[in-house]
Amino acid sequence: MELYFRAGMKRFKNIISLAFLLLVSSAYAEDSRVFFIKPSNGDVVDKTFEVVFGISGMTLAPAGTYDSGTGHHHLIIDAPLPDLSMPVPANTQYLHFGKGQDKTMLTLEPGKHKLQMILGDGNHIPHSPPIYSEIIEIEVKP
Repeated sequence: MELYFRAGMKRFKNIISLAFLLLVSSAYAEDSRVFFIKPSNGDVVDKTFEVVFGISGMTLAPAGTYDSGTGHHHLIIDAPLPDLSMPVPANTQYLHFGKGQDKTMLTLEPGKHKLQMILGDGNHIPHSPPIYSEIIEIEVKP
């Protein structure tokens, strides 16, 4: 009997922990946003250029941080928004900035590219509702 009680309590604690994480991940100001400081929409840039991320209404924090009102940047390159209920993929089109970085140097092939940002929680999952930037289009010089 005691074994069943312990198993039930463990499940209960897991459910409470999950509910807390869901509550914390969605607790932020409604006007929170992410945006590009640099480059701007329509910019023509060198093959390697600086990207500076802006954030308002939230605080940058490394992945693994679950405090209310925190998150970290993900840069989307020439791709659509990811599945908003899952962690942001990690590949050449979805770059993670899980140390809480607010800028990076990016190298892209010459031509036009679309960039977008999305904020992820401590588990790289977009907030609910998601916080993402407008899409900007840049041109990389040959």
